[in-house]
Amino acid sequence: MQNKPLIIGIAGGSASGKSSIAKKLEAAFDGKKVIKIKEDDYYNDQKDMTMQERLLVNYDHPFAFDHKFLIEQLTSLIDGNPIDKPTYDYVNNTRSEVTERIESGDVIILEGLFVLEDEEIRKLLDIKIFVDTPPDVRFIRRLKRDVKERGRSIDSVINQYLNVVRLMHDQFIEPSKKYADLIIPEGGHNVVAIDLLITKISSIIN
Repeated sequence: MQNKPLIIGIAGGSASGKSSIAKKLEAAFDGKKVIKIKEDDYYNDQKDMTMQERLLVNYDHPFAFDHKFLIEQLTSLIDGNPIDKPTYDYVNNTRSEVTERIESGDVIILEGLFVLEDEEIRKLLDIKIFVDTPPDVRFIRRLKRDVKERGRSIDSVINQYLNVVRLMHDQFIEPSKKYADLIIPEGGHNVVAIDLLITKISSIIN
C-alpha cells in the first residue's frame, strides 16, 4: 500500500505567482511523482448557458467553482486512485470536452484563488501557502496574461479588474491569508521562502 500523498495548497490573488511556485516545487522533486492541480479547471460546466449568459458570470466568486467535484477528485487521489481531471476553455468560458487522466503520486500541489477560503478543501491540505503579491504587480501580470493567453481585450481585462476582481479579492481571498502556514511575498521570486519550503517538504516525504 502506497503512502498517503503530501497535499500542498497554494492560494493567492489572481496572477500573484501561484503557478510559478508550483513549477519550482515540481522541479525540485524531480525524482518524486509530483502532480499539479489547478482550481481553474474546476470552474462550473456552463454548456447549457448562452455565451451572453456566460459573460455575465462572476468568475472571481467562490460560487463560480465546482468545489464539490474538486474535493471528490482530490479525495480519490489521496486514496491512491486515478482521476479524469476536467480542463477549462477560457475562450468559450466553459468546461472543455477534454479530460486529463491523472494517477496519484507522492506530492499533490493544488493551486487556486480559493484554495484556503474553502473550509472543506483546507481540511485536505497538509501544507497551506498564501502568495502575497502587491495589487499593481498582480494587475499588470493579469493584463499581459489574459490578453496574450486567453484572447481577452485590454478594455475587458481592465473593466473586470476594477468592477469585480479587486472587490472579490478583498472580500474572499485576502481574508483567507489567516489560514496559511506560510505566507510568501512576491511568489516565485522569493528564493529564500521557496528553499525553506522545499527543505520542509523533503523532510516529510523522505
